[in-house]
Amino acid sequence: MYSTVAQLARVNPFSAPHFQLGQENVSLRKSSTPQVQPVRRLAAAAAPDEEYSCAYGSGKFFALCGFGGIISCGTTHTAVVPLDLVKCRIQVDPKKYKSIFNGFSVTLKEDGVRGLAKGWAPTFIGYSMQGLCKFGFYEVFKILYSNMLGEENTYLWRTSLYLAASASAEFFADIALAPMEAAKVRIQTQPGYANTLRQAAPKMYAEEGIWAFYKGVAPLWMRQIPYTMMKFACFERTVEALYKHVVPKPRSECSKGEQLVVTFVAGYIAGVFCAIVSHPADSVVSVLNKEKGSTAVEVLKKLGPKGVWKGLTARIIMIGTLTALQWFIYDSVKVYFRLPRPPPPDMPESLKKKLGLTQ
Repeated sequence: MYSTVAQLARVNPFSAPHFQLGQENVSLRKSSTPQVQPVRRLAAAAAPDEEYSCAYGSGKFFALCGFGGIISCGTTHTAVVPLDLVKCRIQVDPKKYKSIFNGFSVTLKEDGVRGLAKGWAPTFIGYSMQGLCKFGFYEVFKILYSNMLGEENTYLWRTSLYLAASASAEFFADIALAPMEAAKVRIQTQPGYANTLRQAAPKMYAEEGIWAFYKGVAPLWMRQIPYTMMKFACFERTVEALYKHVVPKPRSECSKGEQLVVTFVAGYIAGVFCAIVSHPADSVVSVLNKEKGSTAVEVLKKLGPKGVWKGLTARIIMIGTLTALQWFIYDSVKVYFRLPRPPPPDMPESLKKKLGLTQ
């Protein structure tokens, strides 16, 4: 047990490439048998050789990845609307909504069971659009940046590649999400303001114009870009570590179902870290969209160091579950449409030759 934990610690998702390279060199040199491994491209999960429906990196591939993002993000965020509603209310009115259970109790007394579904429409639309851009553009930028770096640097700096590709994708995803996120928060946190998207959107436009829908985009970048960077980089490297140190048999011998279980576990681990990293900015977004005329800096000063962490427990539960389900659904879509799912990368043969690991 200790050795497994120690191995996982040494291959944490953000280890320096040269340190990690040294660890792998030691492992390769200790082996007395020659190791011949195929060159692999970067991807989220493994798949056995099969007849694919399209080429890796083709237009159809990116389109179906975007569709997988729509399904994974739109459905999961909509499913946890009640928890999201209580979380937002704890953030903007902690005196009234003191905890998760108290928040549910107060909401049920005041609004009934139907009140827990407030904001479902902007949530579904907004996060479907965000998922389209997040997952679709991530695959685009990952291949683009990999081609710019070259095979060897892609392997050495793969964590940095995941971080850069996910940050680039989320920049555009948040622009797509911002209008619906603003409407959702108004519906959920301002009693009597509006009960549906059809009521909220015209009212917001009449009061503040188009700015009402985009004034929260900068805080969204503050919240979502670190979240997504952690979500993708931590997930990719956790999958790699699980297959290398925890799964008792080679990945090539795992069934698709077993691979999806690994995807779910890695997604949940990534989700916990995502929630912690992005929570302060999430608190700012919730309060900013509730109050007219406020700026992100003003809200941050008002909340203070302790206030920005209100509702963290609810967010960890929500985001951990969401992230795990999103990766599971996204990878399942890839399996269903027979998309290429190359395994985690191995050291290129050219780099092994340079290091004297092969003859």
